[in-house]
Amino acid sequence: MARFRDINILPSGETAWFGGGVYDGQATEYLWEQGYVATTGACNCVGMLGPGLGGGHGPLEGVYGMISDNFRQLNVVLANGTAITVNETSHADLLWGMKGAGHNFGIVTSFELNIYPRGPDLWHYHNYIWRGDKLDAVFTAFNNFHNNGSTPVNMTVNFGGFQLNTTVSTTNPTIWWTFAYRGTAQEAERLLAPFNAIGSVHEDSGDVPYPGVSIAQGNGENQFICQDNEVRITSTAGLQVYNLTAEHQIYEGFKQRIASNPTLAAGAGILHEGYSTEAVDNKNPDDSAYPFRADHHLMLVQIIIPPGNASIERAAWEWAQEVTDQWNGGQPGRPVNTYVNYANGYEPVEQIYGHEPWRLERLRALKKVYDPENRFRFYNPIVRGNATMTARYR
Repeated sequence: MARFRDINILPSGETAWFGGGVYDGQATEYLWEQGYVATTGACNCVGMLGPGLGGGHGPLEGVYGMISDNFRQLNVVLANGTAITVNETSHADLLWGMKGAGHNFGIVTSFELNIYPRGPDLWHYHNYIWRGDKLDAVFTAFNNFHNNGSTPVNMTVNFGGFQLNTTVSTTNPTIWWTFAYRGTAQEAERLLAPFNAIGSVHEDSGDVPYPGVSIAQGNGENQFICQDNEVRITSTAGLQVYNLTAEHQIYEGFKQRIASNPTLAAGAGILHEGYSTEAVDNKNPDDSAYPFRADHHLMLVQIIIPPGNASIERAAWEWAQEVTDQWNGGQPGRPVNTYVNYANGYEPVEQIYGHEPWRLERLRALKKVYDPENRFRFYNPIVRGNATMTARYR
């Protein structure tokens, strides 16, 4: 899709057409220069469309919703080679499915997306590193700060977690975190006062135009997170609040790996993502295939391992599952939810596309119409295996 990277702002200034290969950093830079912003992810090297077809969380979701909430129309090539336009008046049934499960139905060559006036000229960021003895204080502050989905709208995105930072400690993981605020430092630091009161070993903060936020948060195209050709073991969970008992278990598990398997621990990151979610929550959850609007935190275990080492890979999978089980064990009574864009493919389909039976029934009915041979089944498919929809529905 690298050849499909055009961006064309329509005369109304309300929407733009994006090629299927446009990526976040490109879109953010170009639109900002033209006086606009759009809903993208937080990582500059990631494409807009891939995450968008699975929902698409990002810094502006609290203000404008997810990427998929802002789709106006999509040009789609089906498995039989037919090119169709999907919008509210053309293949409107499929538009619902493209907003959360879109990679199951075809190849999107371009899409029209809402765009918005760019807003404040400067955003504020603040990065912290804490030692592990601050774990209770940090996560208590987070639960008060987010208040189960009531994050201040302009405190757009924060993420962080546990990693080995040998400049701080060679035996214990550190707790690192980064915040981005859509507005002035004065406004941001007033909200961050509880975190400023927790003694850190390192902090840095500043004010940058919106395109510079991802770099300040470590998500630039040339930064570590965007390096190619890595073997990554992942697992994920969706939460509403942080459970301190679970976080202690996860931290101690990391500490044990540093001692017992330093190669494994060196490549590990236990990521916690938090967003302002007001505009996401305000959408009717039945209006799209994205099923988990009540999940306010996206959790991700990511372990980078040396290639070709079966024992390390096995240990990484075991650790990733352990952490996910601890997260989910910390929210008894809630269903186990998996954000499709972070799913590793081993999860039951209901955990990815929704526990309500009607959701899967509707998605499978769309597959029967638009991809009856189940050609699009590579990434977290609705229908698993290579059986055709005819055989499945026989």
